[in-house]
Amino acid sequence: MLFPEEQELIDRIGVALMQRRERMGTAESCTGGLIAAACTSLSGSSQWFERGVVTYSNESKIELLGVPPALIEQHGSVSGEVALQMARGLLSHAPIDWALSVTGIAGPTGGSSEKPVGTVYLALLHGSAAPKVWRELFPGDRHAVRTATMRAGLMALCEALEDKDQ
Repeated sequence: MLFPEEQELIDRIGVALMQRRERMGTAESCTGGLIAAACTSLSGSSQWFERGVVTYSNESKIELLGVPPALIEQHGSVSGEVALQMARGLLSHAPIDWALSVTGIAGPTGGSSEKPVGTVYLALLHGSAAPKVWRELFPGDRHAVRTATMRAGLMALCEALEDKDQ
């Protein structure tokens, strides 16, 4: 169940995408499809939400999104480089205008001193516009990290859609 502020974001995203006659998709790792689920919680979202791909394993990132294995080896699956390639792969394989991707460490295990639990990388792509790739460090347990990641991705997408220059 979404909180009212999350539902408002989804409503705004849906309206903006329909006005622009554009569609979106998600490539999710640590959120396991939470962003896609949030988007599809709105009746009629099939008019603007095309697909969500959960690529939890490295193999799925490689097979489904075309992330080069060398990129994962060099930077790790939790990196801005991999988040960007996940979004690029989705954009190139799906009939969408916007791609939002996330990869991170939700915990409670899997963190390191370099990438502690709560480290998340997100990427947002729209056609030939410059990509937006950023790192977040969210506090809390697994549920809190996943929920905060979902919110951050939705907020960034909403802001980009409402930016008149996009």
